[in-house]
Amino acid sequence: MDWVEVESATVDEAVELALKEFGLQSKEDVNVEVIQEPKVGFLGMGGKDAIVRVTRAPKRRKRRRSRNRTGRSKDSTNGARDSAPRQDKQGRNSKPKQDKQKSTPTKKPREEKQVSTSEQDRAQERTDDRPEQAPIEQQAEVAAGFISGLLDAFGLEGTVETRIEEDVLYIEVEGSQTEALVGPKGSVMQSVHELTRTVVQRKTYGAPRMRIDIAGYRARRREALTIYAGQLAEQVIDEKDEIMLEPMNAADRKVVHDAVSSISGVRSFSEGDEPRRSVVLSYVSDE
Repeated sequence: MDWVEVESATVDEAVELALKEFGLQSKEDVNVEVIQEPKVGFLGMGGKDAIVRVTRAPKRRKRRRSRNRTGRSKDSTNGARDSAPRQDKQGRNSKPKQDKQKSTPTKKPREEKQVSTSEQDRAQERTDDRPEQAPIEQQAEVAAGFISGLLDAFGLEGTVETRIEEDVLYIEVEGSQTEALVGPKGSVMQSVHELTRTVVQRKTYGAPRMRIDIAGYRARRREALTIYAGQLAEQVIDEKDEIMLEPMNAADRKVVHDAVSSISGVRSFSEGDEPRRSVVLSYVSDE
């Protein structure tokens, strides 16, 4: 194992855990890369742990250098002591030249091959160590637990129920006090949705398609939009003109499209870019 990715409350704690994984004692034996700094959340929500990637530090090649120095000193000493016999039998400079020719071409290819193999091993480890996504039933439990904790953190009384339909996780939060988590036009509820999705993804290594409804807001919003779209459609038909509605999210736009689709003499389409994409109602002649 050449590297490990560890998550903990602080960077120092994450590094200590990584050292234990490697069986090392000193930080000097590893290289530390901070992927994510820790972040304190609000009222215990939205906080982030530190994430570090720790890699073994490359070993120093002191032994090879000492051998070269020893070899040079040994050759010079022997040359001083036995210079006459080496001249008669081998020649003084013939043997050192042969040693250099043997050592130079054999070491470089090995080093290059080791680097290439190491990179392949790291890529393979990343693929093998990737955890599998938890089943949607477990993801539903994590989501319900987080929202229940959210209600407790704000001192709100309410219940959380989940159901799964066609691989979509539906979460319904009921209770009169839970309307505090809706906000103007569902803005706070949308934030709760994003927080819940993030928590589920972090703990189960994935997140399903989710639909959250708090205090029956979505049902009331759907009913109100349906009535509103019908009134605007009648106005478009009477004036034989078109009307652009205020920017809406994708769920609200779908409600308007569905409501208008059953009314003859008017059609609907969307214009603009997110998050300011709007529905347009336009008159259509029956002829």
